[in-house]
Amino acid sequence: MARPTLDQRLDALEQEFLVVEADLTEAAATNDATKLRDLSRRHKELGPTLDAWRAFKQARDDRDTANEMLVDATGDDRELLRDEVQEAEATMLRLEDELQLLLLPKDPNDGRNVILELRGAEGGEEANLFARDLLDMYLRYAQRRGWKAEIIGLDESDRNGINEASVLVKGEDAWTRLAHEGGVHRVQRVPETEAKGRIHTSSATVTVLPEAEEVDVHIDPADLKVDVYRSSGPGGQSVNTTDSAVRVTHLPTGIVVAMQDEKSQIQNRARAMVVLRARLLKAQQDAQEAELSATRRSQVGSGGRADKIRTYNFKEKRVTDHRVDGLTRYNLEQVLAGDLDEFIDALLAESRARQLAGDDEV
Repeated sequence: MARPTLDQRLDALEQEFLVVEADLTEAAATNDATKLRDLSRRHKELGPTLDAWRAFKQARDDRDTANEMLVDATGDDRELLRDEVQEAEATMLRLEDELQLLLLPKDPNDGRNVILELRGAEGGEEANLFARDLLDMYLRYAQRRGWKAEIIGLDESDRNGINEASVLVKGEDAWTRLAHEGGVHRVQRVPETEAKGRIHTSSATVTVLPEAEEVDVHIDPADLKVDVYRSSGPGGQSVNTTDSAVRVTHLPTGIVVAMQDEKSQIQNRARAMVVLRARLLKAQQDAQEAELSATRRSQVGSGGRADKIRTYNFKEKRVTDHRVDGLTRYNLEQVLAGDLDEFIDALLAESRARQLAGDDEV
């Protein structure tokens, strides 16, 4: 079967757009929240593509009209029409490139909020301290982007580092820009505890999860084991006199989420369920991807330094992303202050280039 032409593909999308618009009205009238949400996402996804397609068709019509008029034109009119043809063709080339990008397969999580999970990995307390640096970096980056970031889980270590933290990031393009941050982040610096000034290498892991709505993941209450206990701080000391901390275990998968930051058991349970839904959704998506690619690697590997995606070298003030050739910058302080756009833009460009080349492997 012949592959559809660009015109055929976009004409089909235009027809789908009209159907989606009609279905949106029906879903709103019947108060079908799930259908309304899905249709709204598709409508928003199709919008930029159809705008570019209509602009392309207009430019093509302008070119064809100018070419027809050129047949009988003379003198200055002929030159003006030639200019119109060249301008229309330049617009068509630009829009065709834009459409090729817009037609790439969409990430199903685009538009979702994000849950970042950060943990100290190799390097003991130095790893926990670095995990704290990464937490601060992402909070500052969220502020720069105008997103809303909320720490929904925090397990601090003895020296003001973090054993584990969970952050909910709300923003229209939060998933798009943070999806590639998952993995092992390596730090090379002299730890505060190092008496001889030797540089140590440690690591922390970042996991990026799409926030799941209740309609995305069905959780049977019978599959949950909920334990309550008293909150504790660094060193194990009790920080609460009531059993407000909550540990939720999803029995079919063995996923465990613990929350203790709020004084209310109800609030801690609600936060734990937000994280649990996100982990279950990610697990479902990973299982689907694994069917298509048995060689797919997980985001954080073993947590070891050899699995690194990015290195932060304090002595040289250097940041290197190991997934993009030659992406090394000597602006460590700015990066830790949340200036991440250069790295994220490069990763997005690399991802688009792989898609255009037909290579979707991570």
